[in-house]
Amino acid sequence: MVKIINSQNAPAAIGPYSQAIVANGCVYTSGQIALDPRTGEINGLDITQQTEQVMNNLDAVLAEAKSGLRNIIKTTCFLADMGDFAKFNEVYEKWIQHKPARSCVAVKTLPKNVLVEVEVIALVQE
Repeated sequence: MVKIINSQNAPAAIGPYSQAIVANGCVYTSGQIALDPRTGEINGLDITQQTEQVMNNLDAVLAEAKSGLRNIIKTTCFLADMGDFAKFNEVYEKWIQHKPARSCVAVKTLPKNVLVEVEVIALVQE
């Protein structure tokens, strides 16, 4: 059975997709960017501020899916500039301390020209 996740505490999808899907005991999130769920606007001008908002959004989506940041088993991180890698890691490590598997790549452009996007796979809490 597949369950669509929609948290009011995270930004609504800006395209034809869901915030997350739960299937077979796992949560698969769509990429979260630095949108403030209250205003729909980008929150933060630098990588540190934007990463904080991304992590807040992921936390809200995972909570709605009956999971959490501690249950993450894989992250995929997209940066607009690999020069932001160290600052991104500082914020990321503050939120995700258990070191799940991860890919991190630089991409040419992200939605709304943000600096970072992160998607995760996490286990649902029993």
